[in-house]
Amino acid sequence: MSLEITGLNAGYDGTPILHDVDCTVEEGEIVGIVGRNGVGKTTLLKAVMGLLEPEAGTVQFNGEDVTAESADVHARRGIGYVPQGRDVFAGLTVEQNLMIGEGIGTGEETLYDRVYDYFPILEERADQDAGTMSGGQQQMLAIGRALVGDPDLLLVDEPSEGVQPSIVQSITEDLKRINEEFGTTILFVEQNLSVIQGLAERCYAMDHGRMVDELDGATLADRDHLEEYLVV
Repeated sequence: MSLEITGLNAGYDGTPILHDVDCTVEEGEIVGIVGRNGVGKTTLLKAVMGLLEPEAGTVQFNGEDVTAESADVHARRGIGYVPQGRDVFAGLTVEQNLMIGEGIGTGEETLYDRVYDYFPILEERADQDAGTMSGGQQQMLAIGRALVGDPDLLLVDEPSEGVQPSIVQSITEDLKRINEEFGTTILFVEQNLSVIQGLAERCYAMDHGRMVDELDGATLADRDHLEEYLVV
């Protein structure tokens, strides 16, 4: 399922954050959004998910204009969302958190077996309250919750944030497997160089709410070039 963002402007309480943003994600791609803190990356994902209503521009998903639709409608269309900071329901069990993800997608099939295959710890801790898990385990749970309904597009905000390096590598590999085995299109936001280079097929670089560069191939492999958009 393709995503096309055209001329997008958005912000909070009258303060503009995104300025005339254009980007596309083709079906089956893994695309990164990179940039320093505060440049608008999370705002862009929220606008795509329907959590923030754009002031101008359009968001098209699978050829249909979804700009004004709410997040729950987007979820039913097949867009899964892993928010920054994971945002699991701390007082619910792992299994209860996963059940919330059943509302994603249009099909009746759920992917609990596959989620447990990617993240065995979730099956082991099914009856444990999510709030008592480590940061890395909570990140796995947030991804599993978004995956269980078999989304066509997965939006992932800062998968490495607050997660120890060994788990970051595992999560990066799991996201690649999800893309390869399910054909799930992935748009992710990240500042960790190793995650960006290990996961993205291409990247858009943001600065001050605008897309300022597109990186792929040699430019994406060039750490010094990539760091220009990440280091303050």
